[in-house]
Amino acid sequence: MEMMKRFKIWTYREGDHPLVHDGPVNNLYAIEGQFIDEMEDKRNPFRARHPDEAHAFFLPFSVTNVVNYVYEPILSIHDYRRDRLQRVVRDYVRVVADRHEYWNRSEGSDHFMFSCHDWGPDVSSADPELFENFIRVLCNANTSEGFRPKRDVSMADIFLSYGELGPPRLGLDPRNRTILAFFAGGAHGFIRELLLEHWKDKDADVQVHEYLPKGQNYTQLMGRSRYCLCPSGFEVASSRIVEAIYAECVPVIIKDNYWLPFSDVLDWSKFSVRIPVDKIKDIKTILQAIPFEKYMKLQKRVVKVRRHFEVHRPAKPFDVIHMALHSVWLRRLNVKLEQRDY
Repeated sequence: MEMMKRFKIWTYREGDHPLVHDGPVNNLYAIEGQFIDEMEDKRNPFRARHPDEAHAFFLPFSVTNVVNYVYEPILSIHDYRRDRLQRVVRDYVRVVADRHEYWNRSEGSDHFMFSCHDWGPDVSSADPELFENFIRVLCNANTSEGFRPKRDVSMADIFLSYGELGPPRLGLDPRNRTILAFFAGGAHGFIRELLLEHWKDKDADVQVHEYLPKGQNYTQLMGRSRYCLCPSGFEVASSRIVEAIYAECVPVIIKDNYWLPFSDVLDWSKFSVRIPVDKIKDIKTILQAIPFEKYMKLQKRVVKVRRHFEVHRPAKPFDVIHMALHSVWLRRLNVKLEQRDY
């Protein structure tokens, strides 16, 4: 792959822990910290030795850590204004721009950030001119909230338990899966509320639970299901899509305005099903109408694409970190074609 041979990334050294050069490596926003750590790992083959040899420039701040450290003292008074987050990021960019020539020469078009926090998209909204060309790698890839598919990168949201890089493989053979569709989760947002309203604890084939019955295992139930329902919560991003893929269960996408991860190279129609929100009541009819032969093809492709959503440290070719970098590489190539004068 040309990217593996050529792509070099400079990670800025400015800033101190914990807001930059660090991030969560476990639980909900784990991939944010894993990516920052990978970029700063001396084993990283994309690591530029000097900024002059870099094709892209990474700003290693963690939105999750900014929220935790800047907002935590005031969250008790329900002050969720984004201006504090925006000031931190804007000040960091200005430090980088003042100390180095690279941001200014390209107006930020070869620079990128990485965030899986729900507030990640908000960092640039207060100063759209400054961030007009900036590449944002975001899990919360909502086109109705300013996500730009040609400029931004949709990243897979991945939950990592402490000390683990993924869940155990508990998926059954597709012919032995007795549950048609499965979901378990809280009523976060109107889409889940609709799903629970129509299906909660009402059907043996479409098993939808707000809370799992005592003694049942979430991962095992996914592994016994042909289709795994992946509705939006309060935001479009959800780790359920990747959890479904890990369980070799065909994801059923129930989201509005969501730009699916790595859509530059992955055709999601080949290994997932998309159901419009207004068809939630018809989930069983829609899924039962899919011929078993087609389901088998979808499921085999889920198995095939699984490697693109796996986390390895150090990263491996074609895994999720390399897929994110490949998406940045593609956008960097576009910048080169559009801006030949630098």
